[in-house]
Amino acid sequence: MKESRDADPRYDSRDMSEPRRSILARLLHDDSQLAVAGAAGVALAAGFILGWWWPETGAGTVGRVLVWVSLALGGIHGTRAAVEAVREMRPDIDVLMVVGAVLAAAIGHPEEGALLLFLFTLAGALEHRAMERTRDAVTRLNRLMPKIAMVRRDGGWSPIVPENLTADDVVLVRPGETVPADGVVIKGRSTVDQSTLTGESMPRTVDVDDDVFAGTLNQQGALEMRVNRPVQESSLHQILELVLEAQESRQPVQRAIDRFSTPYTVSVFVVAILAFAGFILVGGLGPGAAAYRAITLLVVASPCALVISTPTATLCGLSRAARAGVLIKGGDALERLAGVSRLVVDKTGTLTRGQIEVMHVHPVAASDPDALLSIAVGAEEQSTHPIATAIVRLARNRQLETADVAAIRNVPGGGLEGVYAGAPIRIGSLEFCEPMIPICFRAHTQSIVARIHDEGGLATVISHRMGAIVLALADQPRAGAMQLRRQLQAVGVDRVTMLTGDHPKIAQQLAEELDIDFFEAELLPEDKVEHIRRLRAESDAEGRLAVVGDGVNDAPALAVADVGLAMGSIGADAALETADVILLHDHLDRIPWSFGLARRAKRVMIANLTFATAVIALLAVFTIFGKVPLSMGVLGHEGSTLLVVANSLRLLGHRAP
Repeated sequence: MKESRDADPRYDSRDMSEPRRSILARLLHDDSQLAVAGAAGVALAAGFILGWWWPETGAGTVGRVLVWVSLALGGIHGTRAAVEAVREMRPDIDVLMVVGAVLAAAIGHPEEGALLLFLFTLAGALEHRAMERTRDAVTRLNRLMPKIAMVRRDGGWSPIVPENLTADDVVLVRPGETVPADGVVIKGRSTVDQSTLTGESMPRTVDVDDDVFAGTLNQQGALEMRVNRPVQESSLHQILELVLEAQESRQPVQRAIDRFSTPYTVSVFVVAILAFAGFILVGGLGPGAAAYRAITLLVVASPCALVISTPTATLCGLSRAARAGVLIKGGDALERLAGVSRLVVDKTGTLTRGQIEVMHVHPVAASDPDALLSIAVGAEEQSTHPIATAIVRLARNRQLETADVAAIRNVPGGGLEGVYAGAPIRIGSLEFCEPMIPICFRAHTQSIVARIHDEGGLATVISHRMGAIVLALADQPRAGAMQLRRQLQAVGVDRVTMLTGDHPKIAQQLAEELDIDFFEAELLPEDKVEHIRRLRAESDAEGRLAVVGDGVNDAPALAVADVGLAMGSIGADAALETADVILLHDHLDRIPWSFGLARRAKRVMIANLTFATAVIALLAVFTIFGKVPLSMGVLGHEGSTLLVVANSLRLLGHRAP
């Protein structure tokens, strides 16, 4: 029996102790700080209530026990940090906080020590949350790459892993597949959705000798392309490198209280010890009275209010932002947001809706526009092309019937054609539809299309029998875009630059419409990053630079900026993981509102720090001269803490955007 028990791992003493070690390890892990802080706060609140209302009853006893439980929970992470600091011979505020809490408990005030450690643990959890998920962007971007590529081998097509492609390999990319590497088209014609790289809402027509990029989506015709560089050097992998480089080079802002933590801690301990000796030698106090006053000095000098000045303001600022649909990733991001004076904005999906709409319908021949739209819907309703969905939305809004179109066929690079009532119908570019337009109307049609292009729009022609119409399509400004410039100026952001991968004419028209100071067009991600780095260097002396974007192509730009803001619900995963601020509701007015909130939070932090420092100094001076008994020292210390918290809570009432 003994042998069987010894052989059974269920009876192994080492295995039985493993769960306990695992639980302890989880408690000590940084990820558990928020849960531990919450538990400590609940225990402290419950203990205070029970002890306050029923001090002489069993409930009061339970309350006192809960206070000690809160003290123990709050000390889990603080004690670990303090031990590490002492081991590395760099005593800091972690050490002083733990010692202060222990001494406060030792002289009969465990509730103060518990509150001190609770708030300290909460601050640590906040900072940890601000730094997590920095590597997730790379994982998200990698998912854009296909798993296999069809490469020509021995006269046929063979599947291989894209990472094994080399320069001059010939690859087949069928409709609906993702381009596996950067290359040039050698056969075929199609449209390619390259919004992952440029952010453009419209697909790009590609033909022989045109470049195509890894991670872009082939939409229509089959393409044969020649790889011009390995996958590891592709445009998409350049984005990956840019994200990693920017994240690794970004230095977190160091607060003054962290820089002076070790000198402050050492000074407080030295002053307390010297004061103890001085109270005996100079003040003539006995050892007991001298120790009492020295402990009082250590308690009043304990920087509870000072340490929580920043995290409480930060927590309230982050909470208020979250209620408005703005997620700010930690106190460091909030602090940097407060210093923004210049803004770079992506166009497609940020300033605009990222969805083209039919703005005008221009009849160019003897035809009924609604009749042609009905026929167009019959041909386009099954398509997911942005132009097709725009035409379908227009017809639905006009409550038009759907015509029965037969023999529907995509013509790569041209458009779509079919047959209705025995006659052909074409939808697409002017060159594609022009043969079906009467000669006497062609010049007029060309002038309409040219005018639409000059105005920064997109023209699509619909022709059937002897009738034709021209649709003017455009990506419209997002709600609130017209007021954005004025709102930014009101919060101190004095320069706005728009960067886009779109056409210069489209960018210029939008910049003029929205009163944007500067713009750059036809940019790839690496171009955007270079522009941002230059602007950031120019703005160093004037304030921080913020970038607002939404797509995968914006991820490196968001990472290299001082502060990155991502449009959340429409944003790509990589942009959201890289950004410091996420606008969940895509409301542009949240951008200037966030700057205003961050500036106010910074003012509150400065006021808290000034007030807390002054209270500590005054209480310490009066304690040295014996004017502050322990009870008054605790009251003053706790009073300053409560006032700092109350001042921070005012941020929760910051006006709604």
